[in-house]
Amino acid sequence: MMNDNAHERATQLIAQARIEGMPDTDRAWLRAHLEDCDFCAEHARRTDRALRLLRTAAVPLPEGMASRTQFRVRLRAQELREREPKRRALWLASGVSWIFGVASAPFVWNLFQWLGQRAGLPKLVWEVGFGLWWTIPALFAAAVLLMEHSRKGEQADWINQGS
Repeated sequence: MMNDNAHERATQLIAQARIEGMPDTDRAWLRAHLEDCDFCAEHARRTDRALRLLRTAAVPLPEGMASRTQFRVRLRAQELREREPKRRALWLASGVSWIFGVASAPFVWNLFQWLGQRAGLPKLVWEVGFGLWWTIPALFAAAVLLMEHSRKGEQADWINQGS
């Protein structure tokens, strides 16, 4: 009964050693057991041989897979190169716009107040106009980004159909 447990422990340690490693105490026990037990030593040799064969086995790939993969990698790299300067320009324009917006906010507020009073508009109307003055460019930028994102999704669908 104890011998069966030793064989079972040895087979588990053989697998563990090949996959995840094991503590030195278990390694020493396994080494001693493999010296005394021909059955477990043969199991270890067969396991090593099977793993070597798996590592050297050729895996057939679908025809053209390598060229399609290279094409997609090149396409993606080109897309990233083309988009990078646009993104930098977008971030730069956004930053300048925010700085200009914060600096000019009091003047624009006064302008909307003056125009609202001259036109006899209720305070709520010219305040909404002031709010739209700041939100419309942001909404426009969001629309541009959403259109770009949807175009990217259509391109990905087109690429996937080609495979």
